[in-house]
Amino acid sequence: MAPDLTAPVSFPVPKENEPVRRRAIFSASVRGIDSHHALSPDDAGAIRTRRRRKTNDDSLRLIDDLVNRPMDPMFSDSRLVHEHRSALSVWATRIIVFLICVGVGFAGSLFVQQLQSDPRKQVRQTLAGQIEDRNSQIDSLTKDVNSLRTQVDEQSKKISGTVKSEALLQDEMLNGTVAVEGQGITMTLADPIAASQSDQTSSSRVGTSSNIRVVTDLDLQQLVSLMFQNGAEAIAINGNRIGAQTSIRKAGGHILIGMTAIQSSYTIEAIGNKNDLADAMGEKKLASLYDSFKQAGIYPQVSKSNSIRLEAAVAGDVQYAERNE
Repeated sequence: MAPDLTAPVSFPVPKENEPVRRRAIFSASVRGIDSHHALSPDDAGAIRTRRRRKTNDDSLRLIDDLVNRPMDPMFSDSRLVHEHRSALSVWATRIIVFLICVGVGFAGSLFVQQLQSDPRKQVRQTLAGQIEDRNSQIDSLTKDVNSLRTQVDEQSKKISGTVKSEALLQDEMLNGTVAVEGQGITMTLADPIAASQSDQTSSSRVGTSSNIRVVTDLDLQQLVSLMFQNGAEAIAINGNRIGAQTSIRKAGGHILIGMTAIQSSYTIEAIGNKNDLADAMGEKKLASLYDSFKQAGIYPQVSKSNSIRLEAAVAGDVQYAERNE
């Protein structure tokens, strides 16, 4: 039989360099693995090779191993065994991985939500609640002060037996220190519909980039001044009496009457001659002012009333000047 010249050239491995089979003892199928190592001297292919090439050159053997046996024997043995996994272990692994993914996704969403949330919102809510509580306390204390002031006046009259002069009564009424009642007018005005539909805390007032004009503290100051000029004896805005120490100013997105915040719509009550006040504050006498209001969508309404009662304003401590001896 003629030798097979197409077979790859291979050299036998000496006994002292042959790989030891026990290297793969850890394999589950160590008993059934096949050897993939160099051929033994008794192998037919090795005999045919020795007939063709008679050499013991170590370099050629190294090249032969690299070309014909590039895979490590232990790695080759490990590929022969495929671990069998039960369906229970496969599904258990999938469920565990799914739960881990859900937990990581939930934690990530909470973290992103925490980053996007405004930490100042809770602080603003807390401050808003505190302001409402303080306003309620101020209203309650104001009523108590007015009641006590009325009792003091009544007791003073009983003790002294004298009646206050007309000038003193007029001064007290103008200063807003006493409650008054009489005929007068009521003027009502509100912000435009476009402004009322938007958030009042974020909408800008006059002089900002917003084109929506709303009723400002300057408008209320102007109207109150016109009423006093035309004979009004006592004025209140949204139930807050205007006194000598009462201010009308803007703070943030609200208008403050003294320390009380008010919002649209605004009701201005004035005690005085109702016919004279109605004519003086009407559209005929204040045509330019009414035109500017109409351009912004603000339409003041004036009505007469036979009886209006206004409570006393909140007054602070008054200190009088004294002669320096």
